[in-house]
Amino acid sequence: MKKILNDPNDAAAELVDGLVDYYNGKVTKVGPGAIALTDIASDKVALLVGGGTGHEPIYHGLIGEGMADGAACGDIFAAPPPNIILEATRAVNKGKGVLYLYGNYAGDVMNFKIAAQLAAAEGIKVETVLIWDDVASAQPSTKEDRRGIAGLIPIVKIAGAAADKAKDLDELVSLVTSARDNTRSVGVALSPGSIPATGKPTFELDDDSIGIGMGIHGEQGVGIEKMMPADDLAEKLLNLILADDLILESGDDVLVLINSLGSTTMMECLIVLKKVKALLVDKGIKIYDVMLGPLVTCQEMAGLSISLTKVDDTLKPLWDAPCSSLGYTKL
Repeated sequence: MKKILNDPNDAAAELVDGLVDYYNGKVTKVGPGAIALTDIASDKVALLVGGGTGHEPIYHGLIGEGMADGAACGDIFAAPPPNIILEATRAVNKGKGVLYLYGNYAGDVMNFKIAAQLAAAEGIKVETVLIWDDVASAQPSTKEDRRGIAGLIPIVKIAGAAADKAKDLDELVSLVTSARDNTRSVGVALSPGSIPATGKPTFELDDDSIGIGMGIHGEQGVGIEKMMPADDLAEKLLNLILADDLILESGDDVLVLINSLGSTTMMECLIVLKKVKALLVDKGIKIYDVMLGPLVTCQEMAGLSISLTKVDDTLKPLWDAPCSSLGYTKL
């Protein structure tokens, strides 16, 4: 896998430095892999996201106005260490507490939990909401075991707006939990991504095969099927979401995200969106807004994921609020 790099082992550190350069003074590096907005309101509840690098633009590209206040960045596909998370926590804390928002992976859960304990010892109140939107990774009865995938984009967007208005940490937790509980996703891999340090693909897949239920750390999927036309694939993925325990009825409003995993083109995403919209309209489900593009990636993995977030009168104003970041901007 050809990549434009210096030392592959320095890729994560260098991309964080480049990200700080991109924000051009709006973001400060407060420790190795720990970044935060330079200006944070003195009375706000803080939102801290984080996870491994290699999924750009998330998580660390979701810092900005109306988005996260800071991020803790790990190595490629690896959880950030507790000391990095603690540095970021200190930087974003303004005395009203910090919400940790990240994907449900064992390493992240362990390290963020340790960081929360260290922060508590310093008098910083921390609460956590885990993102577990991937319907392919566990049954509805055990959804707390599910992975977090592309659904984190609408969740973080809503969480950023909620953090700007929440009177306290408990209110923020309640709003973000509602967004999380109303989000479902599933993806498909057509070809693997790679890890820069090895240059090797993360799995092997026949040319005529696809992996249903892929993971954003290079997992090929929980089921292997033959390649199929875009309309058939869109219907298959959407049906997996609609068969889950998120009740969607005629008249409901949803956010739709068609996410490219890295190398899948906008052309392909738009073709899938066309079918997804037709299927939802046929069921009387209204599309409140659409996101599309490479937002949660796995290096150069080919494939895409579909996410639905059910929005009500509480979540809609949070979604509608403007935001600005490298990864997602809403005017």
